[in-house]
Amino acid sequence: MRPEPRPRRGDDPTRVSRRWLALREPADAAARARDLIERLAPPTSGHWVIHDLGCGSGAMGRWLAPLLSGHQRWVGHERDADLLEAFLANPPGPAADGAAVTVEARRTDVARLDQSDLAGASLITASALLDMLTAEELAAMIAACVGLGCPVLVTLSVSGRVSLSPPDPLDGPLAAAFNDHQRRETPRGRLLGPDAVPFAEHALGRLGAEVTIRPSPWRLGTAHSALATEWMTGWVAAAREQQPQLDSQAERYAGRRLAQLSAGTLAVTVGHADLLALPRRPRS
Repeated sequence: MRPEPRPRRGDDPTRVSRRWLALREPADAAARARDLIERLAPPTSGHWVIHDLGCGSGAMGRWLAPLLSGHQRWVGHERDADLLEAFLANPPGPAADGAAVTVEARRTDVARLDQSDLAGASLITASALLDMLTAEELAAMIAACVGLGCPVLVTLSVSGRVSLSPPDPLDGPLAAAFNDHQRRETPRGRLLGPDAVPFAEHALGRLGAEVTIRPSPWRLGTAHSALATEWMTGWVAAAREQQPQLDSQAERYAGRRLAQLSAGTLAVTVGHADLLALPRRPRS
């Protein structure tokens, strides 16, 4: 979930700030479903070539590289030059067995990838990306990935489910408005938002992949107060942008909720899902 609904360039929701990525990195690492990693078989060559789509500042690699054994070459795909600079400045590694990890940065529009951009991949990863794509973009990306015959690991796609404790009568209306905002029309088309994981599961299965999905919620409490505050501010702002009639109520709601966060009396659970797609094994 990317709660920065206003400062976009050309309404490109895949572009976010270094600050936001740094805030969310520890919560992302805690939320990802580690059991999916156990299903990744090392490549027969013993050398991983991992293409990270929408790599941002490289958080996915910093989380995953130490969980995999063997030499790894990470290829980060990102259209934002500033984030690619951050990716190179703080690379992943070392591997679980101490093997070397190298990186390569490619300035790429991940919404327009084709199979040639991913040639040689033994694993394709992405994080917090699918919900920011249109159905056409995600279908094309899936087709390119499946055509390579390698595993695809996608983490932290929004599910549309948010739980706050204690509850408030406006939780439901704001969540619905935010989810509609995630599905909004852009110059590129309508975004998938919380429909991305079901769409990807269906598309991958239709192309013959074996798909496993795990929940990967953020659980934000006092230890994540800065992230929770940033998330709440962006969540309410996006809902207000989508449903202007909520403005006066939402402003008071935000004040109440931010005060609760400051006092340490509000717990927030933000739903995400992780997805692993494996090439289906041929029947013997």
